[in-house]
Amino acid sequence: MKRLQKVIAESGLTSRRKAEELILQKKVKVNGNIVTELGTKVSQNDRIEVNNKILEKENKEYFLLNKPRGVITSTKDDKSRKTVIDLINTTARIYPVGRLDYDTTGALLLTNDGDFANILMHPTNEIDKVYLAKLEGIIKGEQINKLKSGVLLDDILVKATRVKLKKVIKESNSCLVEITIHEGKNHQVKRMFESVGFHVEKLTRKRIGIFDCKNLKSGEYRKLTPKEVQIVYSYKK
Repeated sequence: MKRLQKVIAESGLTSRRKAEELILQKKVKVNGNIVTELGTKVSQNDRIEVNNKILEKENKEYFLLNKPRGVITSTKDDKSRKTVIDLINTTARIYPVGRLDYDTTGALLLTNDGDFANILMHPTNEIDKVYLAKLEGIIKGEQINKLKSGVLLDDILVKATRVKLKKVIKESNSCLVEITIHEGKNHQVKRMFESVGFHVEKLTRKRIGIFDCKNLKSGEYRKLTPKEVQIVYSYKK
Protein backbone atom coordinates (compact mmCIF):
# COMPACT_ATOMS: atom_id res chain seq x y z
CA MET A 1 0.00 0.00 0.00
CA LYS A 2 1.27 3.47 -0.94
CA ARG A 3 0.04 7.00 -0.39
CA LEU A 4 -2.14 8.16 -3.26
CA GLN A 5 -0.14 11.32 -3.98
CA LYS A 6 3.06 9.28 -4.15
CA VAL A 7 1.55 6.86 -6.67
CA ILE A 8 0.42 9.77 -8.85
CA ALA A 9 3.86 11.39 -8.69
CA GLU A 10 5.65 8.11 -9.46
CA SER A 11 3.54 7.72 -12.61
CA GLY A 12 5.32 10.80 -13.96
CA LEU A 13 2.07 12.73 -14.36
CA THR A 14 3.02 15.51 -11.98
CA SER A 15 4.95 16.31 -8.78
CA ARG A 16 3.84 15.04 -5.39
CA ARG A 17 2.92 18.56 -4.27
CA LYS A 18 0.77 19.10 -7.36
CA ALA A 19 -0.80 15.67 -6.81
CA GLU A 20 -1.79 16.77 -3.30
CA GLU A 21 -3.39 19.90 -4.73
CA LEU A 22 -5.38 17.81 -7.22
CA ILE A 23 -6.64 15.58 -4.39
CA LEU A 24 -7.77 18.57 -2.34
CA GLN A 25 -9.47 20.01 -5.45
CA LYS A 26 -11.56 16.80 -5.74
CA LYS A 27 -9.99 15.93 -9.08
CA VAL A 28 -8.81 12.44 -8.09
CA LYS A 29 -10.93 9.27 -7.90
CA VAL A 30 -10.08 5.82 -6.58
CA ASN A 31 -12.29 3.00 -7.86
CA GLY A 32 -14.83 5.59 -8.99
CA ASN A 33 -14.99 7.47 -5.68
CA ILE A 34 -13.65 11.01 -5.21
CA VAL A 35 -10.86 11.11 -2.65
CA THR A 36 -10.05 14.33 -0.78
CA GLU A 37 -8.01 13.05 2.17
CA LEU A 38 -4.24 13.38 1.83
CA GLY A 39 -2.43 10.22 2.84
CA THR A 40 -5.11 7.87 1.52
CA LYS A 41 -3.40 4.59 0.74
CA VAL A 42 -3.96 2.59 -2.43
CA SER A 43 -2.79 -0.75 -3.82
CA GLN A 44 -1.56 -1.65 -7.28
CA ASN A 45 -4.99 -3.10 -8.04
CA ASP A 46 -6.88 0.15 -7.39
CA ARG A 47 -8.21 2.13 -10.36
CA ILE A 48 -7.02 5.75 -10.10
CA GLU A 49 -8.41 8.63 -12.17
CA VAL A 50 -6.94 12.12 -12.35
CA ASN A 51 -9.09 14.76 -14.06
CA ASN A 52 -11.32 11.91 -15.29
CA LYS A 53 -8.39 10.17 -17.00
CA ILE A 54 -7.25 6.75 -15.85
CA LEU A 55 -3.74 6.81 -14.42
CA GLU A 56 -1.53 4.62 -16.57
CA LYS A 57 0.59 2.22 -14.57
CA GLU A 58 4.20 2.25 -15.70
CA ASN A 59 6.15 -0.98 -15.45
CA LYS A 60 9.14 -0.75 -13.13
CA GLU A 61 12.50 -0.83 -14.89
CA TYR A 62 15.98 -1.17 -13.44
CA PHE A 63 19.33 -0.62 -15.17
CA LEU A 64 23.03 -0.78 -14.31
CA LEU A 65 25.17 1.60 -16.38
CA ASN A 66 28.94 1.86 -16.61
CA LYS A 67 28.93 5.64 -16.72
CA PRO A 68 31.57 7.14 -19.01
CA ARG A 69 33.47 10.35 -18.38
CA GLY A 70 31.91 13.54 -19.71
CA VAL A 71 28.25 12.56 -19.23
CA ILE A 72 25.85 14.37 -16.88
CA THR A 73 24.12 12.36 -14.15
CA SER A 74 20.73 13.95 -14.66
CA THR A 75 17.48 13.42 -16.55
CA LYS A 76 18.12 16.55 -18.64
CA ASP A 77 20.69 19.32 -19.02
CA ASP A 78 20.03 23.00 -19.79
CA LYS A 79 23.36 23.18 -21.66
CA SER A 80 22.35 20.35 -24.02
CA ARG A 81 25.13 18.08 -22.79
CA LYS A 82 24.66 14.32 -22.99
CA THR A 83 23.01 12.79 -19.93
CA VAL A 84 22.99 9.25 -18.58
CA ILE A 85 19.35 8.97 -19.71
CA ASP A 86 20.50 9.44 -23.32
CA LEU A 87 22.53 6.23 -23.02
CA ILE A 88 19.58 4.01 -22.01
CA ASN A 89 17.13 2.71 -24.62
CA THR A 90 13.78 2.88 -22.84
CA THR A 91 10.53 4.83 -22.94
CA ALA A 92 10.12 4.60 -19.16
CA ARG A 93 10.63 7.76 -17.08
CA ILE A 94 13.78 6.52 -15.38
CA TYR A 95 16.19 8.62 -13.35
CA PRO A 96 19.64 8.03 -11.82
CA VAL A 97 19.94 6.69 -8.27
CA GLY A 98 22.26 9.20 -6.67
CA ARG A 99 24.85 11.12 -8.64
CA LEU A 100 28.28 10.72 -10.19
CA ASP A 101 30.24 13.82 -11.19
CA TYR A 102 30.73 14.80 -14.84
CA ASP A 103 34.28 13.43 -14.81
CA THR A 104 33.58 10.41 -12.57
CA THR A 105 33.04 6.99 -14.15
CA GLY A 106 31.65 3.64 -13.07
CA ALA A 107 28.61 1.91 -11.59
CA LEU A 108 25.36 3.86 -11.73
CA LEU A 109 21.85 2.50 -11.23
CA LEU A 110 18.80 3.99 -12.95
CA THR A 111 15.14 3.20 -12.31
CA ASN A 112 11.59 4.53 -12.12
CA ASP A 113 11.03 2.77 -8.77
CA GLY A 114 11.18 5.35 -5.98
CA ASP A 115 11.26 2.83 -3.13
CA PHE A 116 14.17 0.97 -4.77
CA ALA A 117 16.10 4.22 -5.17
CA ASN A 118 15.44 5.33 -1.58
CA ILE A 119 16.73 2.05 -0.17
CA LEU A 120 20.00 2.40 -2.07
CA MET A 121 20.52 6.05 -1.13
CA HIS A 122 19.56 6.04 2.55
CA PRO A 123 22.71 5.78 4.72
CA THR A 124 20.93 3.85 7.50
CA ASN A 125 20.79 0.84 5.15
CA GLU A 126 24.63 0.85 5.12
CA ILE A 127 25.01 -0.09 1.46
CA ASP A 128 28.62 -0.07 0.34
CA LYS A 129 29.66 2.43 -2.31
CA VAL A 130 33.18 1.49 -3.36
CA TYR A 131 35.38 3.95 -5.27
CA LEU A 132 38.88 3.80 -6.75
CA ALA A 133 40.62 7.17 -6.61
CA LYS A 134 43.88 8.24 -8.23
CA LEU A 135 45.48 10.82 -5.94
CA GLU A 136 48.20 13.38 -6.48
CA GLY A 137 50.83 12.40 -3.91
CA ILE A 138 51.22 9.29 -1.75
CA ILE A 139 48.73 8.81 1.07
CA LYS A 140 50.07 7.73 4.48
CA GLY A 141 48.63 5.58 7.24
CA GLU A 142 47.85 8.58 9.41
CA GLN A 143 45.68 10.12 6.66
CA ILE A 144 43.95 6.82 6.01
CA ASN A 145 43.11 6.55 9.72
CA LYS A 146 41.74 10.09 9.65
CA LEU A 147 39.35 9.16 6.82
CA LYS A 148 38.20 6.14 8.82
CA SER A 149 37.70 8.07 12.06
CA GLY A 150 35.80 10.82 10.24
CA VAL A 151 36.19 14.23 8.63
CA LEU A 152 33.84 17.21 8.71
CA LEU A 153 31.92 18.10 5.56
CA ASP A 154 29.47 20.98 6.00
CA ASP A 155 29.83 20.54 9.79
CA ILE A 156 28.73 16.89 9.52
CA LEU A 157 31.10 14.05 10.45
CA VAL A 158 31.42 11.50 7.62
CA LYS A 159 33.50 8.34 7.78
CA ALA A 160 34.93 5.86 5.33
CA THR A 161 34.10 2.28 6.33
CA ARG A 162 37.22 1.03 4.54
CA VAL A 163 40.28 2.67 2.98
CA LYS A 164 43.02 0.68 1.24
CA LEU A 165 46.14 1.83 -0.59
CA LYS A 166 46.11 -0.27 -3.76
CA LYS A 167 49.12 1.00 -5.68
CA VAL A 168 51.94 3.53 -5.44
CA ILE A 169 53.04 5.12 -8.74
CA LYS A 170 56.46 6.58 -7.97
CA GLU A 171 57.10 7.95 -11.47
CA SER A 172 54.19 10.37 -11.23
CA ASN A 173 54.17 10.71 -7.41
CA SER A 174 50.62 9.44 -7.25
CA CYS A 175 48.69 6.49 -5.85
CA LEU A 176 45.51 4.47 -6.24
CA VAL A 177 43.27 4.23 -3.17
CA GLU A 178 40.09 2.22 -2.70
CA ILE A 179 37.58 3.86 -0.40
CA THR A 180 34.18 2.60 0.78
CA ILE A 181 31.43 4.90 2.07
CA HIS A 182 27.73 4.56 2.95
CA GLU A 183 26.58 8.16 2.46
CA GLY A 184 26.19 9.93 -0.86
CA LYS A 185 26.85 13.62 -0.26
CA ASN A 186 27.72 16.00 -3.09
CA HIS A 187 31.33 15.41 -4.25
CA GLN A 188 31.82 13.44 -1.03
CA VAL A 189 34.82 11.28 -1.95
CA LYS A 190 36.73 14.16 -3.55
CA ARG A 191 36.02 16.39 -0.58
CA MET A 192 37.04 13.73 1.92
CA PHE A 193 40.42 13.32 0.26
CA GLU A 194 40.82 17.11 -0.01
CA SER A 195 40.19 17.36 3.74
CA VAL A 196 43.34 15.31 4.36
CA GLY A 197 45.39 17.15 1.73
CA PHE A 198 44.93 15.24 -1.54
CA HIS A 199 43.56 16.18 -4.94
CA VAL A 200 41.67 13.43 -6.79
CA GLU A 201 42.91 13.15 -10.38
CA LYS A 202 40.53 10.37 -11.41
CA LEU A 203 37.57 8.71 -9.71
CA THR A 204 35.65 5.55 -10.54
CA ARG A 205 32.82 3.93 -8.63
CA LYS A 206 33.68 0.25 -8.69
CA ARG A 207 30.64 -1.07 -6.89
CA ILE A 208 27.36 -0.11 -5.24
CA GLY A 209 25.86 -2.87 -3.10
CA ILE A 210 26.10 -6.06 -5.17
CA PHE A 211 26.44 -4.20 -8.48
CA ASP A 212 29.71 -3.76 -10.36
CA CYS A 213 30.60 -3.13 -13.99
CA LYS A 214 33.09 -5.94 -14.54
CA ASN A 215 31.26 -7.17 -17.65
CA LEU A 216 30.24 -3.76 -18.97
CA LYS A 217 32.41 -1.53 -21.15
CA SER A 218 32.27 2.23 -20.65
CA GLY A 219 28.84 3.46 -21.77
CA GLU A 220 27.29 -0.02 -21.75
CA TYR A 221 24.34 -1.02 -19.56
CA ARG A 222 22.17 -3.98 -18.67
CA LYS A 223 18.82 -4.62 -17.03
CA LEU A 224 18.77 -5.94 -13.48
CA THR A 225 17.34 -9.38 -12.85
CA PRO A 226 14.27 -9.84 -10.60
CA LYS A 227 16.53 -11.57 -8.08
CA GLU A 228 18.85 -8.56 -7.94
CA VAL A 229 15.88 -6.25 -7.35
CA GLN A 230 14.73 -8.49 -4.49
CA ILE A 231 18.19 -8.37 -2.95
CA VAL A 232 18.07 -4.57 -2.91
CA TYR A 233 14.70 -4.64 -1.15
CA SER A 234 16.20 -6.99 1.43
CA TYR A 235 18.71 -4.23 2.35
CA LYS A 236 15.98 -2.11 3.92
CA LYS A 237 16.29 -1.89 7.70
